[in-house]
Parts: sequence; structure tokens; C-alpha cells
Amino acid sequence: MNTDKARITLIAGLACVAVACSPPAPAPPPAAPSGVKAFVGATILDGMGAAPISNGVLLVRDGKIEAVGPASQITVPDGAERIDVSGRTLMPGIVNAHGHVGSTVGLKSAPEFYTEENVARQLGLYARYGVTTVVSLGDDGDAGFRMRDGNGASDLTRARIHVAGPVIIATDPETARTAVDVNADRNPDFIKIRVDDNLGAADKMKPAVYRAVIEQAHARGLRVAAHVYYLADAKALLEAGADYLAHSIRDRDVDAALIDLMKARNICLSPTLTREVSTFVYESRPAFFDDPFFRREVDPAVIAALEDPVRQEGVLKDRAAQTYKKQLAVARRNAKALRDAGVRLASGTDSGPPARFQGYFEHLEMEELVRAGLTPMQAIVAATGDAAACVGLADRVGTLQPGRAADVLVLGKNPLEDIRNTRTLESAWINGNRVGLGTGLGAGR
Repeated sequence: MNTDKARITLIAGLACVAVACSPPAPAPPPAAPSGVKAFVGATILDGMGAAPISNGVLLVRDGKIEAVGPASQITVPDGAERIDVSGRTLMPGIVNAHGHVGSTVGLKSAPEFYTEENVARQLGLYARYGVTTVVSLGDDGDAGFRMRDGNGASDLTRARIHVAGPVIIATDPETARTAVDVNADRNPDFIKIRVDDNLGAADKMKPAVYRAVIEQAHARGLRVAAHVYYLADAKALLEAGADYLAHSIRDRDVDAALIDLMKARNICLSPTLTREVSTFVYESRPAFFDDPFFRREVDPAVIAALEDPVRQEGVLKDRAAQTYKKQLAVARRNAKALRDAGVRLASGTDSGPPARFQGYFEHLEMEELVRAGLTPMQAIVAATGDAAACVGLADRVGTLQPGRAADVLVLGKNPLEDIRNTRTLESAWINGNRVGLGTGLGAGR
């Protein structure tokens, strides 16, 4: 028996040599789960105003947020792409609840500039500043509608756009209803009207006309965003059924009657404080011209033109500019009063026209809201979760919670300590896709 065992052992050993036996190969590592990313180690601001999550984990699968919470409660799947953001702060992508896209190049604005190339360029610019969704409230053409229809692309790296089409301009109810129908046939996201006399320089839309617009828009299933300036007009528009106030009330302090009207229907207001700033700030050289975050995208020729002494003198002597400068204090007070009363603010800038710098002004707006008396957290919520909710996008964007698009900003410093820390943007992600933040001309071109 021993001889037989020895013979068997020898034969096995020779066979092993013949086939170059070696220990079994280790099992291959598990494949990374398809499309799974794990942002680990950061402080997380959810866009809803909840307490920050320390040492947080944000899981993203196929462009959507799958889970978010402290590291002690979230298990990172084996093989997931781990993105170490220790020491950083995560917040949702910024939602600009009142912008404009496509018609400006440099310091000029004209219909011929509204091309698909220019719309795409500006949406890319917004994204590089961390603005991941833009509601363009007026003057939107076919290129904007086509871009809107591409918002769901899985490889998206430019800001999403939502459009209102042409601003409704009419002088009688019948024409107004027809204009709404023509626009509605293109399937816009909003109907936009202006009820303002431009400080007495233009005729204001009459109540019978805007009531017809609102009635017809609602009949077509569309919400109406109203450009306002005066308190009395804001009240009348709300009583007529307007769904969204797209600017501050700037002629006087808001009162209880307006607040009651807004709260009764959960109506939001977009303060657009930087719109007021833009009207007068170029009377001299603004401090933000020295901000590296601003300068990394702006055309130096635009800065030089805005620094021209003749141009500055013109702004200094312009009656409208100086009126808006004075009324900015009223707009700030009203933003604070409305927020304190429980009215939601949707951060918007009216950026897009010349010298209202897309992307950068959305950060400046949050600073303006803090200057108005909001806390940094309140300003961030106004620019993310509340902005999304106010424009009907709460189920898609604006917050870092499961099921929402993975629109994520990685900041080097915590904006709750200083709202200007939103400008320490290190990376931006849209649908879980990293946006290139390379320097380049854009904001003023």
C-alpha cells in the first residue's frame, strides 16, 4: 500500500510539473457597480435647510442620488467609484429661478445672437459656475426649446434650461388670448408677462389684458410669471391668479395684505437683487472685478469697456440707474420681510442681458440675500431647494435627496461660515457627470 501511495504521489507531481502547476489564481475583484459613485468625507448641505451632515456619504447611481447620510449609516457598495471630498462641503447645484439665455454677446444684445451655439455656450458657462438649472423667463426661441427638450440626456454637462417663450405683449384681451395660444402650442414651461411702466417711461399692461393672459394660460395648463415693480400691481396680479412674482417689489414696503395673498396660494417671489445692482454698479469699478472666481470666465475686453470713464459717468447721471440704486434698500427689506413671514423666495438674477454675468451673478445674489438679512443657510435654500420648488421642479432638482438628479457642487470652504465660500467651487456635477471647470473666456462674450 505504501508503495502504491508513493507511486501515485510521484505521478501527480510529474503531471503538475508538466502543466506548470501553480497556486489557484486569486478571484478577480468585483466589477464596479454600473454608474455608481460615492462622494465620501464631506459636510453635506441638502438644500432643504436641514442640519449639515458631517462626514457624509452621497451615493449616485446612473445619474440619480441613491442615498445620502452620515458615513456611519451609508454602506458604499463594493467596487463603487469613491470620490474623496474630505474637508469639503457638498451642496446641490444652483437653480436660477429667473434668468435669460441666448441673445447677448459681449455688451450687445440682439435677436440675431439667439442661436443654438450661443444658447449652448451660455448654458455651459452657467454650469462651470455651478448653476445647473436655469429658468429662462422670456424671449426664448426655437434653439432654447430644443435645448430644453434635451435636458434629460444621461451625459449632460451643461445647465438644464426651462423656457417661457416670447414675453406676452398685448393691448387688448383678445390679442392677449391669441398670443398665449400661439405660445402654448410650443409647450413652454411658463407664460411671462411684464406689468411695469419702467419708472414712467412706458405704458403698463392693463388689468383686463393681464387677466385675459392668466385665464387663457391656466386654461392651457400653464403657470404665469409676472414682472412687477409696484406693490399695488403685485396685489392685483395675485388676485387675478398670477402664479409667480418674478422680481422684487421696489416702490414701498410689503404689507400684510400682500403677504396674506402670497401665503394663501403658496406663491413665491424671486427677489433678483442683482438685477438692481447691475443697473448702477458700473458707475465706478465694482469690487467683484478683482474676484478670481469672476475673472476666470470673463472677457477682459468687457471689463475694460465697463471701466471706461465716459460710460461710468453716464451711469452716474442716469435717472433710472440712480432710482434703482435707491430702491435696492426697499427690495432688500422686502426680501427679508417676506422670508420672515414664511413666503418662499426663489433666488434669481435676471442674468443674461449685457453686464449681468451668467453664473457669477447667481453667487452674488446669495451674497445680496445675506446682506438683506437672510442667514447663509436661508440664502442657499433660496438658491436650491426653494428655487426648484417655486418653479415646479422639486421632484427633479434642487436638493440632495434620493431620487433627485445628481447635481452636486464640491466647495473648498463651508458657505455657512461665509456665503462667499460658494465661490470656492472645486467641481460641479450634473447627472453625476463632472463639468469641466477650466478657465476660459465666456461670461462677457
